[in-house]
Amino acid sequence: MTAGVTEQMRVAVVGSGGREHALATVLGRTAEVLVTPGNPGIPGSVPLDPESLGPDVVDLVVVGPEAPLVDGLADRLRASGQRVVGPGADGARLEGSKAWMKELFVEAGIPTARHAAFDEVEPALAFLGTLGDLFVIKTDGLAAGKGVVVTESRREAEEAVRDYLSGAAFGEAGRRIVVEEGLVGPELSVFALSDGRRAVPMGAARDHKRIGDGDTGPNTGGMGAFSPVPGCGEDLVDQIMDGAITPTVAALARRGIDYRGFLFCGLMLTPEGPKVLEYNVRFGDPEAEVVLPRFTGDLVALLAAAADGNLGAASASFDDGAAVTVVCAAPGYPTAPVVGSPITGVAEAAALDGVQIFCAGVQADPDRPGGLLTAGGRVLAVTGQGPDVAAARQRAYDAVDRIHFDGMQVRQDIALSGL
Repeated sequence: MTAGVTEQMRVAVVGSGGREHALATVLGRTAEVLVTPGNPGIPGSVPLDPESLGPDVVDLVVVGPEAPLVDGLADRLRASGQRVVGPGADGARLEGSKAWMKELFVEAGIPTARHAAFDEVEPALAFLGTLGDLFVIKTDGLAAGKGVVVTESRREAEEAVRDYLSGAAFGEAGRRIVVEEGLVGPELSVFALSDGRRAVPMGAARDHKRIGDGDTGPNTGGMGAFSPVPGCGEDLVDQIMDGAITPTVAALARRGIDYRGFLFCGLMLTPEGPKVLEYNVRFGDPEAEVVLPRFTGDLVALLAAAADGNLGAASASFDDGAAVTVVCAAPGYPTAPVVGSPITGVAEAAALDGVQIFCAGVQADPDRPGGLLTAGGRVLAVTGQGPDVAAARQRAYDAVDRIHFDGMQVRQDIALSGL
């Protein structure tokens, strides 16, 4: 099967979380979409082997999560002749190895925190002694968004160094670490789409990483997000594109890496200007659930152009409204989520004006046809849209109030900083 970008295409989204649900929803405006493996809350979910999705099956594959990209799924699909949105294993090292990513920053002249990589405890502890009053310890490898400690406590930083490098905290992913100075300022996530030569901005958002109100407790994969971000206009996005994302694509190309996919640039807006914290090689989650619903135009055509290495003069556009996502998480998340509880109120919440529910950690309830049980740490992403952040936030929380499962964790301060 080979379709042009002007006729309806068949698109496969690889993954099973809220990000993939959001991608499938927006792609579904102009294409037939299947999601693999998906979950019982995502329409079109089919438990297929992604590597069976050749060009005779679907016209475009969009890989959602980072792990299959680091594992080379995009390379294998391209070898079968498939159009793919997602970097090969070489480009996915941007997320698969934070030490490699930082090397690229230095090469490309991208502003970032002072840092060093270590695989032994004593040199890492010595480097901690050269830093200021805020320490950041990161696993070099993938840790599902949780392999980061940010602390003002030297003792806690030293414990993290020992736990990571011993393998006790994150296994092999933590046996090499990056230690860096903590930066101060509001965080920002800026997204872009690259065809290997050019990148176009794909919106901006701010998320809330810690489990508790007031940014307390341990880091999570994200407890909520909002878009747009006050103070982050086109001028700032252009500055970040020119100072970080475009030089990154160029540096990858100089290394012979043809990067076709999303770039998620996490930044800190410091008093000295924007500094890049890290890259992810896919759309963010829960950021996708606030950025993508605001997208206007044909996302299928845009992604197909990137997959073909030919974005040309294409650009992305977004509506003038706002979106706020509130994550409903299982009890015990992020350390030991308790699953298997019945979820109620989803249909009632989704029926509200300006509300979408994106399913993540869910499974089918055998006792209730069409019902869902909790099956992961982050269970649902509840997105409200409105003319401004305040209205979108109200709609999101009105919807959350209608949802229930035992021990549900919800932050009550999502997007307050955006009002």
